[in-house]
Amino acid sequence: MPQITVDYSAPLAEGFDRQGFAVALHAVVVETAAAKSEACKSRFRAVDDVVVGAQTAGHALVHVSLALLPGRSDEVKSALTSRTLELVRAYVKPVDGVALHVSAEVRDLEPSYQKSVD
Repeated sequence: MPQITVDYSAPLAEGFDRQGFAVALHAVVVETAAAKSEACKSRFRAVDDVVVGAQTAGHALVHVSLALLPGRSDEVKSALTSRTLELVRAYVKPVDGVALHVSAEVRDLEPSYQKSVD
């Protein structure tokens, strides 16, 4: 916990400092949601195809999903979402002629969540 998944349009890869973003986001999660830094785990998935409405070109996306152990208030989740959006804008360079769609969500991990470290 927290489990962080970042889906992003593949054409953004060169201008997206993913390692810097992850380190900065982990610090925000610790500060905002009282998590432990060593518990934060981020993974990034490049998405080849993006369609917005009927348009298949001219758009890129970054969506960040943060899953936390239950117990955070809606206010904490909202603050974490807002700060996450700000970080994405800071770590993704704009691409000329491409509209960047940025979104984030914070949710509770399911009760079945378990982890193991070897």
